[in-house]
Amino acid sequence: MNQPSFQQGPGEKAASTEQGAGAMRCGLIAIVGRPNVGKSTLLNALVGQKISITSRKAQTTRHRITGIRSVGDTQYVFVDTPGFQTKHLSALNKSLNKAVVGTVGDVDLVLFVVEAGNFSLKDAQVLSLFEGRLPTILVANKLDVLHRRSELAPWLKSMQERHDFAEFVPISAKNPKDVAHLLDVCRPYLPEQDWWYAEDELTDKSERFLASEIIREKLFRLTGDELPYTSTVLIDTFTEEPGKTANRMVRIAASIVVERDSHKAMVIGERGERLKRIGTEARQELEKLLDAKVFIELWVKVRSGWSDDASRLRAYGYE
Repeated sequence: MNQPSFQQGPGEKAASTEQGAGAMRCGLIAIVGRPNVGKSTLLNALVGQKISITSRKAQTTRHRITGIRSVGDTQYVFVDTPGFQTKHLSALNKSLNKAVVGTVGDVDLVLFVVEAGNFSLKDAQVLSLFEGRLPTILVANKLDVLHRRSELAPWLKSMQERHDFAEFVPISAKNPKDVAHLLDVCRPYLPEQDWWYAEDELTDKSERFLASEIIREKLFRLTGDELPYTSTVLIDTFTEEPGKTANRMVRIAASIVVERDSHKAMVIGERGERLKRIGTEARQELEKLLDAKVFIELWVKVRSGWSDDASRLRAYGYE
């Protein structure tokens, strides 16, 4: 099953049906920024469904994640990119940066996400990737944690001097009204054309991919800063069969790949408790996401130097 069977609300589908085919709009929107500015959280809010994993660890997003939202006559196709890395350029980070640059060159609109009231050298380096080439909306995210709202206006003025932004949109990705406003702002920048996806599709990623991402999210959240981000999850088997107590039953076998034996011990935890918790929390979330009964088996494998090995990166799906 290549496409997740996520469904949008009936109100959105009905609205799109009422619009004439000639009025349809559809376009590609890149969500770009340095690590940890809330890009994945924003993508999930814009789509209305969790399709991109989040954690406090930098570089949680490692792949180009496509999220789709169809509202009224418009289909928004969002692309969440990895946070652009400016140091520690391992083969993995070079691959992630390549994904960012490749995405920015092939979209109709860029959402440049920064933390409201802040602009660092790392932000500037990301901004330089697409300067002057594409309509760009400055999304000042995390407005809910900005201590002094009075400082926002002068900060926005200084940002306009840095780049000719098409729009400024201060938001909190946790506020549904802010997210709806951002959708309205994006709409005029998308070309009038037929939609690329069915109206009830929310992502182009497979369920197998989403399973690996959910497991990786739980891995990072439950190990905190103990485990370097150079760890990944590989799905060894993903099978579906008729369920006895549910419509579907999915069996997943996955390997958590780390670089050192000490990392393996961190993941497993005392008496295997941490690994068990990773599996339990991933299973619980996947059962909701896939609308199925889910069984997960996890193993931890040591592959020294994998994140700087181009052949292994390709084998693990990073290139």
